[in-house]
Amino acid sequence: MTWYECLSAQDRSYLLFETPNTHMHVGGVSIFEPGPLATPQGGLDMDLARRYIAANLHLIPRYRQRVAYVPGTDQPVWVDDEHFNLAYHVRHISLPQPGDDRQFKRLAGQINSQQLYRGRPLWELWFVEGLEGGRWGLVLKNHHCMVDGVSGLNLLSVLMRPTRDATVTEPPLWRPRPIPAGAELRRDEFIRRAALPLRIGRGLLGVVRNPQERIAYLGGALQGAWHALRTSLEYPSETPLNGPTGPSRRCDWFSFDLDHVKAVKNRLGGTVNDVILAAITGGVRRFFEGQGVDVREMKFHAIVPVNTRTPAEHQMMGNRSSGWLLALPVQTHDPVERLQAVSRATAQSKAAHEALGIEFLSEIAAAADPLFKLSVWMAGRFHPYNLIVSNIMGLPDPMYFAGARCLEGYPMVPLFENQGAAIGSFSNAGKLYLGFNGDWELLPELHELVEAVNLSFTELHQAASRSTARLKAAKRRRSKRTHRRTA
Repeated sequence: MTWYECLSAQDRSYLLFETPNTHMHVGGVSIFEPGPLATPQGGLDMDLARRYIAANLHLIPRYRQRVAYVPGTDQPVWVDDEHFNLAYHVRHISLPQPGDDRQFKRLAGQINSQQLYRGRPLWELWFVEGLEGGRWGLVLKNHHCMVDGVSGLNLLSVLMRPTRDATVTEPPLWRPRPIPAGAELRRDEFIRRAALPLRIGRGLLGVVRNPQERIAYLGGALQGAWHALRTSLEYPSETPLNGPTGPSRRCDWFSFDLDHVKAVKNRLGGTVNDVILAAITGGVRRFFEGQGVDVREMKFHAIVPVNTRTPAEHQMMGNRSSGWLLALPVQTHDPVERLQAVSRATAQSKAAHEALGIEFLSEIAAAADPLFKLSVWMAGRFHPYNLIVSNIMGLPDPMYFAGARCLEGYPMVPLFENQGAAIGSFSNAGKLYLGFNGDWELLPELHELVEAVNLSFTELHQAASRSTARLKAAKRRRSKRTHRRTA
């Protein structure tokens, strides 16, 4: 029985976005304690690592599939890789002594500078031994056409465990399903395109059958689309973060306590994501000022991806997301006022159904193939944003790979055209991890941006602490006055 599966329009867009200078892989960098994979000689037991992965790979079948194309068209489809070889995807490298974090960051940048080969399943997992203290690292790369933040998290739930259990089971037998002949693929593609008017008609019929539900959906989508278009018409300022993107990457990261983030949220308002965005906004402001850039009249826009999965779609692979286009207040000096402005902006985008509107516009473009290609081309070159900030919902409990605890985990978000930096955040076991992906030439001072964001969060946390201290002092004064009146 032959098998194939068409890529969704959103998944396909990430293949089209990719150029020699814009690598469309997402992933992350993790650091682990030595654990059972560590050998007495200080290396890693890669045979155990590969057997551990092989035992779980059947749970994520996309990782044994590659991209093929319908003959005579550029329509991509998933097919089983008849020559799948796990050793090709699971790679092993060592840092020279002393194996410090600076060396690991350089290596992670080099690995992320290499595009994934389209002729094989689009993922790589690099094991890095030789970190100080017997630690070891993982650098994961998945093409964005395979996963977004949520489905990437599902991958973690397959490869990682919530306990130190390192049991390796015998994997089920896997045989690749035959690929359909070219004539069959062309026939199916012709039928799919010919059926487009029928699908549109069914959608209109749904409006007739469920008018209130459909009209409510359409109203929200149109409101969100208008909100997004209105923001995009206010074209952002040119900044040191924006310019021609090259092929080479720098990676950097840092972490802080999640409780400190929640303390800021609880004392100053907003959500955890608002606090992260406000810290990044303050860091960008501080970084620009250090570069001698005037931020007083700057229009600085960020894309913030938003998950649009329904509960039934939670375990699906691929992309099911939209985004908010936010004007971040880099002009604002006061950290508390910045947080309040960010909170208002995210609340407005949520109330305006902006994520639904952007998704709606994408579906319209996807309905007609030439319009879809044009929209992808325009989005890649005339993007109305300066930065991408992806906040990935984290996991509350510690994670273990083959019995070794994950000590740190930093997401890496890809760079699009004219973009020098992208930032991802992820929480796990009481820590918040921020990963920075930067263009090697455009942003040689990436470490300065990282430090600026760190200082900006410290500033927010101190403001929240002062607010708490003032409230406690006021409470003590009220208590004393009450005591004197009753004495």
